[in-house]
Amino acid sequence: MQTLIDLLHAEACSCVIRNGTDVRIFKQRGVADLYDLYTGDPTFMAGAEIADKVVGKGAAALMRLGGIRAVYADVISEPAAALLAEGGIGLTFGQKVPHIVNRRGDGFCPLETACGELPFEALWPVIQNFVKTQRAAEAGH
Repeated sequence: MQTLIDLLHAEACSCVIRNGTDVRIFKQRGVADLYDLYTGDPTFMAGAEIADKVVGKGAAALMRLGGIRAVYADVISEPAAALLAEGGIGLTFGQKVPHIVNRRGDGFCPLETACGELPFEALWPVIQNFVKTQRAAEAGH
């Protein structure tokens, strides 16, 4: 895992995932890379290890859905840590916070807010809707 953590910081990326000898570096913001990987290449996630800069409840749900086996997060929210623990996923982190803040730093992460107190089983449609709405808004700019 230390190799992944070192890559995370050296490459200035959002997350690094290793499955076997295959290591992939991701640079999109938010949950976009995890979402794309889960919907496009879910077999790569199964049994993989991930080092991520910021893990909120939405990201943790995608990791759990994809079958990630071990997670390192620079920053993780308490709801995300609980979700990973419920799924039996190994977790190490730099800092645990009550919630993830949004990009402007003036409120909660909108996806973590959307996930709220929902149980794991109810999170996938919330994440799908969030990503589709975000991408539609970005395409409109």
